[in-house]
Amino acid sequence: MSSRRASSQRTTSSRISDEQIAMLIARMQQAIPEITGTHTSNKVSATKVLEETCNYIKSLHRDISHLSERLSQVLATSELSSDEAAVIRSLLTRN
Repeated sequence: MSSRRASSQRTTSSRISDEQIAMLIARMQQAIPEITGTHTSNKVSATKVLEETCNYIKSLHRDISHLSERLSQVLATSELSSDEAAVIRSLLTRN
């Protein structure tokens, strides 16, 4: 019985409280330009904040892909020295 109680306490303590969720939603709302720029009131549903956050992240991924393709084209057609190209490639492949 005590092992069940210990397991239950671990599960309860690892959960995020409603207050923490509200704080995270508020931080996302402040950080995402699409949310802060289009809504004059501070009352935006958590669902809307999460949707806009996902859309913003997808937009950033598209932008990164586009810029990566453009940079690849520039590197392929430019007259960079091999040392300069190697530095740029190493910067791009860092995780």
